[in-house]
Amino acid sequence: MSRCVRCLLVVWVRVLILVAPALAGAASEGQFTSAVHFTLVPTLFEPAETPGLVTPFMVLYALHDALVKPMPDQRMAPSLAESWSVSPDGLVYEFVLRQGVKFHNGEPVTADDVKFSFARYRGISARMLKERVAAIETPDAGRIRFRLKQPWPDFMSFYGTLATGAGWIVPRKYVEQVGEGGFKEMPVGAGPYRFVSFTPGVELVLEANESYWRKVPSVKRLVFKSIPDATTRLAALKRGEVDLAYAMAGELGEEVRRTPGLTLRPTPFSSTHWLLFADQWDTSSPWHDRRVRLAASYAVDRQAINEAQSLGFSKITGSIIPASFDFYWQPPVHPFDPATAKQLLAEAGYPNGFEAGDLWCDAAVSVNSEAIITYLQAVGIKARLRPLERAGFLKGYQEKKLRNLIYGLSGIFGNAATRIEVFTASSGLYAYGGYPDIDHLFREQASELDPQKRAAILHRIQQLIHDKAMYLPLWQVAALNGYGPRVAESGLGLITDYPWVAPYEEVMLKAE
Repeated sequence: MSRCVRCLLVVWVRVLILVAPALAGAASEGQFTSAVHFTLVPTLFEPAETPGLVTPFMVLYALHDALVKPMPDQRMAPSLAESWSVSPDGLVYEFVLRQGVKFHNGEPVTADDVKFSFARYRGISARMLKERVAAIETPDAGRIRFRLKQPWPDFMSFYGTLATGAGWIVPRKYVEQVGEGGFKEMPVGAGPYRFVSFTPGVELVLEANESYWRKVPSVKRLVFKSIPDATTRLAALKRGEVDLAYAMAGELGEEVRRTPGLTLRPTPFSSTHWLLFADQWDTSSPWHDRRVRLAASYAVDRQAINEAQSLGFSKITGSIIPASFDFYWQPPVHPFDPATAKQLLAEAGYPNGFEAGDLWCDAAVSVNSEAIITYLQAVGIKARLRPLERAGFLKGYQEKKLRNLIYGLSGIFGNAATRIEVFTASSGLYAYGGYPDIDHLFREQASELDPQKRAAILHRIQQLIHDKAMYLPLWQVAALNGYGPRVAESGLGLITDYPWVAPYEEVMLKAE
């Protein structure tokens, strides 16, 4: 008997040795690994805490789902809601939920979950959204109504796009059972992928939701690896350790482009970058003088930085509002003119320049910020670079703790009004001050239901922003991302104006 057992064990070990490589290959074929350019943190799993950046949606599109969201060829596509309607007076928005959809833990998605998700939302524009909603009604488990206090033409721009995360739905019973902290540790959503594991700052692992209502994902396992250093990301892509690497700017993008087997994918999206003169409302600051702000704008060679960092794929727009947004107004773009910059500084009383203090930025844009500082110093505006990790930067920006110069950026969706609401109107989450004429016009457009009249008001606001030189607009970004030879469909660029992979259920690897 013992001899037979030993023989069986030997045969079994030999079988394992023979099939192990095949099993490993099968696992590899079913895994898509992305190298992300920032530190992975639990807030990325939480729709309720979306900031004024598009970054969290990289994870939300995998783990969660929304009533309505941007999808290929659709700015607002029916998702958890199969349809929605608006009352003739513009006061009631009713959504009909898709039947049979379940969260990853098997619980059905109901109107109660939608109401709960809106109530707990505390991210970008949360206060403004809730102040304008008079009541939320759930006639039955499959329908939900939002009653507004007054007509608001931008309700769906905030609720049904990536302007906020308010329309992304989480399971009420589960959240109440595990608590807020427990939800971040083990998130449950209704998206195409379910949570497997998370190693803080290292990697997030997800597996395909075989019951996803729209389409069963082709790739069975998603892995997000946090590799903040760009050179290390490129090395991982070259070695085949990752299938896709984000943020391959400048020379690294060129290296991707000329490496056999790798593909560079410029992805234009709705992210504009700018410098905010945070102290322009302080009468003792040099930035209070419009001529100084204009001087800074003339001092920076935007196109040269664009060529160096984005290989020329980004677009110089002269506005903090993306050119693709509704109600966009194209302002004149200040040319690179150091002589005019120095003349304006002299007229403002700074013929020898001045100490401009700190330039605060997200560490991910440090290279751009260094280039800007070099151009400013060339005309006499001396600034010091103060990079911060993204979470700390956003916190300081929102709490108005950053002074002098701030490198602002936003890739959230919406229209001209939604971008002005957050960054320019004096009540905005990221606003350091405001101007009465702009605030007055903004209030006026908010209740204007005639699209042509509203467009005229919003164009006037944007003209005033330009005339006052509130910002130093830089460009609308094209993200440079690279992917490897195993990828048949990367998912990059499928959604207009969106920089990351999405929808994940469309990602495909090549057959081996």
